[in-house]
Amino acid sequence: MALRNFQSTVSFIFSIADALRGPYKPNQYGKVILPLTVLRRMDCVLTPTKGKVLAAFDKYKDKPDTAREPILNRVAGQQFHNTSKLDFAALKGDAPHIARNLSHYIKSFSSRARDIFDKFGFSEHIEKLDDANRLYLVVSKFAEVNLHPDAVPNQEMGYMFEELIRKYNEDANETAGDHFTPREVIRLMVNILFCPDRHVLTKKGIAPTIYDPTCGTGGMLATAEEYITELNRDARPEIFGQDYNPESYAICGSDMLIKNHNIDHIVFGDVLGDGRTRDGFPSEKFDYMLANPPFGVKWEAEQDSVTREHENQGYAGRFGAGVPRINDGSFLFLQHMISKMKKPEDGGTRLGIVFNGSPLFTGDAGSGESNIRRWIIENDWLDAIIALPDQLFYNTGIFTYIWIVTNRKEPNRRGKVQLINGTAFFAKMRKSLGNKRNEIGDRKDGKPDHIGELTRVYGDCKHDDTRSVQSNGEARTLVVSKLFDNEDFGYRKITIERPLRLRFEITADGVDVLRAATPFVNLAKSTKKDKKARAADEEAGRKQQEAIIGLLQSLPAGKVWMDRSDFLADLAAAVDTADVKLPAPIRKAIISSIGQRDENAAICLDKDGSPEPDPELRDYEYVPLKQDIYEYFEREVKPYVPDAWIDESKRDEKDGQVGIVGYEIPLNRHFYVYEPPRPLEEIEADIAKLEGEIVQMLREVVK
Repeated sequence: MALRNFQSTVSFIFSIADALRGPYKPNQYGKVILPLTVLRRMDCVLTPTKGKVLAAFDKYKDKPDTAREPILNRVAGQQFHNTSKLDFAALKGDAPHIARNLSHYIKSFSSRARDIFDKFGFSEHIEKLDDANRLYLVVSKFAEVNLHPDAVPNQEMGYMFEELIRKYNEDANETAGDHFTPREVIRLMVNILFCPDRHVLTKKGIAPTIYDPTCGTGGMLATAEEYITELNRDARPEIFGQDYNPESYAICGSDMLIKNHNIDHIVFGDVLGDGRTRDGFPSEKFDYMLANPPFGVKWEAEQDSVTREHENQGYAGRFGAGVPRINDGSFLFLQHMISKMKKPEDGGTRLGIVFNGSPLFTGDAGSGESNIRRWIIENDWLDAIIALPDQLFYNTGIFTYIWIVTNRKEPNRRGKVQLINGTAFFAKMRKSLGNKRNEIGDRKDGKPDHIGELTRVYGDCKHDDTRSVQSNGEARTLVVSKLFDNEDFGYRKITIERPLRLRFEITADGVDVLRAATPFVNLAKSTKKDKKARAADEEAGRKQQEAIIGLLQSLPAGKVWMDRSDFLADLAAAVDTADVKLPAPIRKAIISSIGQRDENAAICLDKDGSPEPDPELRDYEYVPLKQDIYEYFEREVKPYVPDAWIDESKRDEKDGQVGIVGYEIPLNRHFYVYEPPRPLEEIEADIAKLEGEIVQMLREVVK
């Protein structure tokens, strides 16, 4: 069966899955369909050289595998081969032995191909399918599909895998944080990433290295490679990737095998380190990097490894700048990628990464997230952030952002960050795919050239760049680009204190509060094991409690002390008269229980005669880095709270100055445009219209 286009091939493969109904639920179909698609692709690729490989295998069968495999790979013209006489046509011709033959066929692949295929865990499904009398039916249908690269080019094959994965992940209700990236988003990222380097990428013999630490099925790597080779047919990009999902790794690995990329450059495992796997390229540096890591996902599995590296290696490791909250590890991946940037003198690196909104602002000054943002921005690595429309991804409808990070900024970009508002650059899809209802136009099929326009916006690098945007069929004039100095995103968090003012009056309520205070309660508790001794201690404690209450009640009834020092002086005099002991914790409990805040009371002074701060009145001000904190305080705080002061003991660990430095990127706020509500008359008219339509529908129902 010759299938001439991508969509018909996908549809046919989907139809094969119908044969699985019964033994498998729809959310399980991918466990069979995906590995068989890969297997059929590999089978088609090897068909032209099958006879030569078998002849060479017979000739060199006495050689060890390590020596024989490279020879057979060369004969096959691939980085893999299969030494079985079987292929899909032969499998289809022997129905009674389909399970045995299929297992033998898979085991006959060369070691790396076999290792990749094993990641699917398909062997356990062969027996299940055979027992259910489905194995032969499914394999024979796959035998009808021509997946040779001449029929289904590599690019289309990538799209096919994405479509299959999207469908089965959707059926399985996979988490929103673990999703692959739509190709138009990847193309936009790639275009912007390579935009300044087009003249370099056209040079003869160039071999740029491209890395994706969360490569999934390899979509980003494939798109980046396509961009470079279309620009320069002589270019030889080197592809590197790693992924912790066995299925995704298997698909990416098989794709790389078929494209004759070095399969050693695709590594299985958790790039952050989970105790079993680790970073697959610990000493490598790359020219370009792309990633769409899982965001909003906990990193508990990697916590021990990451924390240990952070504490023991600091900036010599990958996570010296800090660690984020446990419920979102997005910044860990970015730090990992930054650790793999080439030095500027060696050419430097450009990288793009997709985030949700959290990394823009989550975390107060001094937190892990804020410190990571500070590290990136103060090193002048943050080049641009592009806000994307919502509902672009298949498994989540949230807004996403592309961060461009580089250590080789162009001269006009140094010391600055470009923010791009691309949220209006979209068109509604005719048919939704999961949560994906919008798409970024690529000028094909009559769509607007959103990708090209956003790339130009980035390349022009203008402040307050205003453009007419085709957004969902409407022309809108919007500010789409703003430029900021690095310091514009920084602030100092200063602590504002106000003095403690207390009034004192002996009241029944205050005494009750004292009775419930922990230090007071503990007076009548004992830790002695001997019952008699414990009882004696507790009795003595109760007597001390009553003596303290009696002491307070001996103070003048109805008297109000507006100065704490006066109250404490009278209390001390009463203690001396009654000969009652007041341990420091009890004294503190009395002040806390009896004292009431009163703005008319005298300021409480510490032992040095300085005003004592009131923790309940403590506040914080966030002062832009470009402003002097004392000028800010005099202008914004002092006129409203004259008795306030700055706590100068709260200083930044890095620069030692007053106030803790923090960074956030309020992208949406910078592009906010106030839209007044519709006139009331217009709203009322719409409501009246809807009411009329409802009444008419009800009349038709009554008829």
